[in-house]
Amino acid sequence: MSRRNRHEEHEEHADESWLLPYSDLMTLLLALFIVLYAASSINISKLDQLSEAFNSAFSAGLGVLDKSALIESDDEASKSQKQRHEELGLKVEQEKLKQQEQENLEKLKKELDQYIKKNGLVTQLETQLNQSQLMITIRDNALFASGSAAVKPSAQQLAVAIGVMLQKYPDFEILVSGHTDNQPINTREFANNWELSSQRALNFMQVLLQNSSFDPKNFSFIGYGEYRPVDTNDTEAGRAKNRRVEVSILRKYTDNSATDTVVSAISEDLNAPAASAATTTAN
Repeated sequence: MSRRNRHEEHEEHADESWLLPYSDLMTLLLALFIVLYAASSINISKLDQLSEAFNSAFSAGLGVLDKSALIESDDEASKSQKQRHEELGLKVEQEKLKQQEQENLEKLKKELDQYIKKNGLVTQLETQLNQSQLMITIRDNALFASGSAAVKPSAQQLAVAIGVMLQKYPDFEILVSGHTDNQPINTREFANNWELSSQRALNFMQVLLQNSSFDPKNFSFIGYGEYRPVDTNDTEAGRAKNRRVEVSILRKYTDNSATDTVVSAISEDLNAPAASAATTTAN
């Protein structure tokens, strides 16, 4: 009887250690279900945006953390497009101004040619329009006495007539340049051809500026002496062509090739003692 009681007591106190791993397992299962539920409610739109950002970064060959690719790409594209529009608008406007300038110069050349022909000055004046300027060439015998820089009275009328035509286009810059032949000069008034050519250019420019419609800041003069001949100095006819005054109406809008030519010419002027010594701007 005592053995039976002891056996029953042993069964009532069975081993319950299995409950500990069971409870741990249930806890893990609960945590798993919570994680799965949270994953099922993720923001799909944000996931798509992140995916697109990664695709953009990888396809452009950029790093994932590249700020310019992931964040600022839209802003940079907008700025670049705006800049292209501004540059295009600037080019269109410049082309319009260039075309208008070309039309003005062609019209002015036509008026000058008509004046030259009407007044029988074909042998004394000529015009030439190129990519940098409209040039009016005047032979020195039409303007000055030999060895003198004083403008003849008849030449003053010519200068006034030229000024009347030029005043219709007041925004152009005007350069008056003087040239001589290579015959040496050494008088009480002029020590050399540089001084003579400079004074002639200055005097003719001053006659032009008697027209009150002109702004003197747009005018300048230069003396080249004998160093820019257009013909040989070995003959009297050639020397006569070299003695001249040129009135250049300068373009503001030129092609790159023409601009390079003008820059090269200016560089030559600055490096040449004849030009540097004789160049002056009207005050």
